[in-house]
Amino acid sequence: MTDFTYTILIPLVPLAVFIFVGLTGHKMKPIVSGLIGTAGLAFAAVLAYITAFNYFWIGHTAGTGYTSIKAFEISWLHLTEHLTIKLGSLIDPISVMMLVVITTVSLMVHIYSIGYMKGERGYHRFFAFLSLFSFSMLGLVLATNIFQMYIFWELVGVSSFLLIGFYYEKPSAVAASKKAFIVTRFADLGFLIGILMLSFNTNTFDFQTLVSPTGPAITQAGGAAFMGLSVLSWSLIFIFMGGAGKSAMFPLHIWLPDAMEGPTPVSALIHAATMVVAGVYLVARLFPVYALGAPDALHVVAWVGGISSLFAAVIACTQTDIKRVLAYSTMSQIGYMMLALGVSGFGGHEGLGFMASNFHLFTHAMFKALLFLGAGAVIHAVHSNDMSGMGNLRKYLPVTHATFLIACITIAGIPPLSGFFSKDEILVAAFEGNKALFFIEYAVAGLTAFYMFRLYYSIFWGKETHYHHTPHEAPLVMTIPLMILAFGSIFAGFLPFHNLVTSDGLPFETPTEWSIAIPSVLIALLGIGVATFMYRKVTGVPDKIAGAFSHLYKWSYHKFYMDEVYLFVTKKVIFNLISRPVAWFDRHVVDGTMNGIAGITQFASVKIKGFQSGRVQQYAFVFVTGAIALVLIFVYLW
Repeated sequence: MTDFTYTILIPLVPLAVFIFVGLTGHKMKPIVSGLIGTAGLAFAAVLAYITAFNYFWIGHTAGTGYTSIKAFEISWLHLTEHLTIKLGSLIDPISVMMLVVITTVSLMVHIYSIGYMKGERGYHRFFAFLSLFSFSMLGLVLATNIFQMYIFWELVGVSSFLLIGFYYEKPSAVAASKKAFIVTRFADLGFLIGILMLSFNTNTFDFQTLVSPTGPAITQAGGAAFMGLSVLSWSLIFIFMGGAGKSAMFPLHIWLPDAMEGPTPVSALIHAATMVVAGVYLVARLFPVYALGAPDALHVVAWVGGISSLFAAVIACTQTDIKRVLAYSTMSQIGYMMLALGVSGFGGHEGLGFMASNFHLFTHAMFKALLFLGAGAVIHAVHSNDMSGMGNLRKYLPVTHATFLIACITIAGIPPLSGFFSKDEILVAAFEGNKALFFIEYAVAGLTAFYMFRLYYSIFWGKETHYHHTPHEAPLVMTIPLMILAFGSIFAGFLPFHNLVTSDGLPFETPTEWSIAIPSVLIALLGIGVATFMYRKVTGVPDKIAGAFSHLYKWSYHKFYMDEVYLFVTKKVIFNLISRPVAWFDRHVVDGTMNGIAGITQFASVKIKGFQSGRVQQYAFVFVTGAIALVLIFVYLW
């Protein structure tokens, strides 16, 4: 068996880069800090690819499936005789797949950022934060136990806070970073509660023990505890709450659009391919427990994913900020992944949804990172995020135009690009698992094609806007990552995921279901056709349709007023009905009691301080008086 001990270096190298660049970056030329950060990620990426090659092609016998390997582990904290927190490196199909995704996208973002962030204040700080994020995310996916995952989960939250708020002099960026941090903290409270409930009932944090079909999590499942659900079901629902927050699922999605205030490479890294899929990875990591021990919790995952997918797709159809369109697109696509996990069974073809979810995670990482970086190239050229002020950019940005078009076709699910294959598997799993969710995703397929080509035509076609200066193509350091990701978007779908990443580690066959695939492609083509008719040339059709459906358009444009609902709940309900009474009680009762005690003490001290005047005559008088009083009391009581 191959020795994977070296995998501990994959997260440690970015950590070393973070410390070095963070402490010394201000003393070196900005470009040097960028090159050091990129070199560190390149080294981690090489190790990740070596790990994938050794694990998938060298380290097992064909047809026997893939095993879970603890490549490295040390004990950190001993809580009880049974509960010990360990730190280590777990190698299995989904962790190896995630290593490839994270290091690939992160490396492309690092290379791209060398050009995109040129001239920015805090250049070295940016690359230090990128390395910190990469370390945190890699540590998360390699975790051998759920508590180690939680530690790195919170480090990912800190990293995203720093990167979203990179432009800390902009009030909007500061507000967005705080919003992301606070919303995900509420979700992570649920995650922590779920961890404590699960570990209390199983006496373990270890993933290998938890997901084992003969382990305590599954064999001890059952028994109604509250509202008809078992303790295990509630534990997993709370754990999923953490995943829903990190993956921006409804109704914990409100932080994601605002997070676009960070630099565009950050959007590509955090909000396209890595951090937002952490929730999907969390459910996938515990999938045997969900599928075999708590199918009720899996139904929650499926419906949250389906609702989020449709909700975000509708909103994306009306947004005008190109990064916000892509943000809601990300939310919708991750809803696809969650739905696939939720409708999946365990083992063989029953586990099709599990495989499809991870397959889509992999392909989505390529084309969504490409879309965000392509959007960055557009912003770099015109210095604006508003697509209503763009048009006809294809003749100025030929490479960006070509690669962006490839990404749009891929996300629309048109064969033979990668998005078709992964989306088709999800639709097949949904058809077999839940017909209602299947038809929801059919609708989402059409909406996805429509809003992506609405975005494409608004940027690269239509009437040319009067630009302040002639737009020009991004430098080579930015376009090379676009071309590499475009290559991945085209060919990633040909990877045999059904042989590599399955719920039980065993391969199975997945023939294309043309009865499902053909209608989904036709629906996507219909969405593209409608977008072409409305946006390829400037017409009055979009305004007429918006006017005809003014109420729906207004609600969608304002994101169904979810931010306003949260503000109402927090300011009018929580602040007024809870926080104000609590503050009054604290100020008048708690502080009042303490102030009263202090006042009484002070009053008494003023009254008795004369007894310590230093005059012997007064001391003698008090002594004699006290002695006489004691004698009288003694005589009276006797």
